[in-house]
Amino acid sequence: MISFGLITEGYTDQIVIENILAGYFNSRDLDIRPLQPERDKDNENKSTYGGWTLVFDYCKSSDFKQAFQYNDYIIIQIDTDVLLDSQNSNYNIPKRDENGNEFTPQQSIKKVIEKFRDTIGEDFYDKHQQRIVFAISVDSIECWLLPLYYTDSRKAKITHCLDTLNRELPKKHNFTIDAKAKNPTYYQEISEPYRKHKVLMKHYAENPSLKTFIEEIQSRDIKIGDEEDW
Repeated sequence: MISFGLITEGYTDQIVIENILAGYFNSRDLDIRPLQPERDKDNENKSTYGGWTLVFDYCKSSDFKQAFQYNDYIIIQIDTDVLLDSQNSNYNIPKRDENGNEFTPQQSIKKVIEKFRDTIGEDFYDKHQQRIVFAISVDSIECWLLPLYYTDSRKAKITHCLDTLNRELPKKHNFTIDAKAKNPTYYQEISEPYRKHKVLMKHYAENPSLKTFIEEIQSRDIKIGDEEDW
């Protein structure tokens, strides 16, 4: 069975990606292995084991290199909301070009991938590039959920997506999401529709960075096995 190692900002990001993978491959039985953060350490995304800087730290580590010995593919997820124009000079990924124009989502994703390439090391990255799948969410993974809740232009939003999502959630669910204490159960519920292949394939292109993630998977031509649509 083909295995996927997940390196993400937090537990809730892993939940969303797992549901998207289940829908894309149309399979309930995928071998998905959380690498960063580890599930038993994350404590519902409230511990110090999650966060965007730790994604980079993991990619610098020997654990990252060793992960390729027992995972077929490594998925690296990070949001761009804090990362771009970060005050941390170690990252310093621009949000705008030399003329002050804001980069498109695709351009931003390219800039972030370039930073990961430097972090991982060019030689190792080039050797394993086809086994690395980037899930760069512009500017947060909540943007990927908007097509499930909106039919107008808001489904393509790339800023303030959690606020936009929270305006619609109470209409279908009995909750909103607290940005400082994200509840994994809520993320499982609201991203669950993506587990259906037809739903995911209908909506993925409606949000730009979700579209890029799916295209990344498609470009690898990964074969899991045919299953009935459900």
